[in-house]
Amino acid sequence: MTDEAPWLIVGLGNPGPKYAGNRHNVGAMVVERMAADAGASLRAHKAGALAAQVRVAGQAAIIAIPTSYMNESGGPVAGLMRFFKVPLEHLIVIHDELDIDFATLRLKRGGGEGGHNGLRSISKSTGSKDYLRVRVGIGRPPGRMDAASYVLRDFNGTERKELDFLVPDTVEAVELLLTKGLTDAQNVIHAR
Repeated sequence: MTDEAPWLIVGLGNPGPKYAGNRHNVGAMVVERMAADAGASLRAHKAGALAAQVRVAGQAAIIAIPTSYMNESGGPVAGLMRFFKVPLEHLIVIHDELDIDFATLRLKRGGGEGGHNGLRSISKSTGSKDYLRVRVGIGRPPGRMDAASYVLRDFNGTERKELDFLVPDTVEAVELLLTKGLTDAQNVIHAR
C-alpha cells in the first residue's frame, strides 16, 4: 500500500429524490455532507457515480455516490477504482446496517455482507470482501415489517433530528480511519 494512492470513499444509496430520505441512503447522506464540508460539488463521472476529488483529513480522496440502484453499486465502485487507481485497501464504503442499533457506528474491514445487496455487488465487482466499511446503524424493523420495506422508508421525525449528529459523527469516523488506521479508529468510535 502506498501513501500516495488516493482513497475512495463511497456512500451507498438509491438515486433520485424519491429515495433521498430513506434509511438505505444514509451512506449517500454522509458523502453529501463531506462534499459540503469540503466546499466541493459532486459531479457526474463516466463510471456511473457522482464524484469529487477532495482532501479528507489531509489525504487525497475521491468521495462518491453511485448513480445506480443500490444492488448495482459494484460496477460504479470498480470503475472509479480503476479510473483513479485506488487500491482495494484504500476503499471505504459507508452503508446502512440493520444489525446495529440506530445511531451506532461500527468500523470493520471485510467480513460478510449480512444480506446487504449493495455490499454484495461491490464484493462481486471488486473480487474481494476485504475493504473498509463504515456501518451506520439503522436498527431492526418494528414488529414483523419486512426488512426491505423498512430500509426504503424515510427516517422518522425523531431519527431525522438525530441525523444532525449521526452524519457528522460518521464523517469523523471516516477521518479517523484515514488518520489513525482501523484499530485506533475502532477504539475511539466503538467506545461511544
